[in-house]
Amino acid sequence: MSREWCHLCHDLLDRLGPLAAELGWSVRILDVDADPELEARWDELVPVVVAGDKVLCHYHLDEAAIRAYCGGFPLESAA
Repeated sequence: MSREWCHLCHDLLDRLGPLAAELGWSVRILDVDADPELEARWDELVPVVVAGDKVLCHYHLDEAAIRAYCGGFPLESAA
């Protein structure tokens, strides 16, 4: 989740893009300011990377946490 005016959000997304491509992830960006429920829940914690119900990191990209999460389940081949 992100905010349009948040420089930390832009920094995290710039670093997340290549990692997501490497891992075969698609990234969906939600603007917390566009949804009152998201804003109430995540307000000062953005940017935040969430996979399902699991928070992987917030404020700064934690590549190790994301890789550890990916290592916890077998990846399916797209072929």
